[in-house]
Amino acid sequence: MASGGEGGSDGREGFEAVYRASYSRLVGQLSVVTTSRAEAEEAVQEAFARLWVRWDQVGGYENVEAWVRRVAINVAIGRWRRVMRERALPVASGAAGGPTGPDLDLLRALRRVPVQQRSALVLHHVVGLSVEEAAEELASKPGTVKSWLSRGRASLAGLLGCADDEQGGS
Repeated sequence: MASGGEGGSDGREGFEAVYRASYSRLVGQLSVVTTSRAEAEEAVQEAFARLWVRWDQVGGYENVEAWVRRVAINVAIGRWRRVMRERALPVASGAAGGPTGPDLDLLRALRRVPVQQRSALVLHHVVGLSVEEAAEELASKPGTVKSWLSRGRASLAGLLGCADDEQGGS
């Protein structure tokens, strides 16, 4: 989106357009990374607050949504690391409106996969980014992302009791 500006009406309209077009999708993507919709909403809201402050610069980027996603992932990772230092991570429950059955099993398994692998899995398999695009968003090299994807899929297969021959390539 190439709608930067001086924070006037055009800047607000451009920001609002990005927000309306991206917010729900980003929350859905981050929900998989964080395994919590509430945490995902907080991370995405924080990322949009940072976007608003930097709109004059970032609003002219080719893919503003990718910038917001990366910031939201970084926010979520930072919060997750702080929580891990303070206490054990709770397991998601099947509370009203929450995931149940296979979805809950997947979220529990994802919670046990290292955050870099989880982020790579979400960006590649959920968001649909290529390995190269995921590497760019994760500030890493494509080879590292391929390794994270391979290890993440292997971890999930083991945690979910899937046979090794069911795993696919990247």
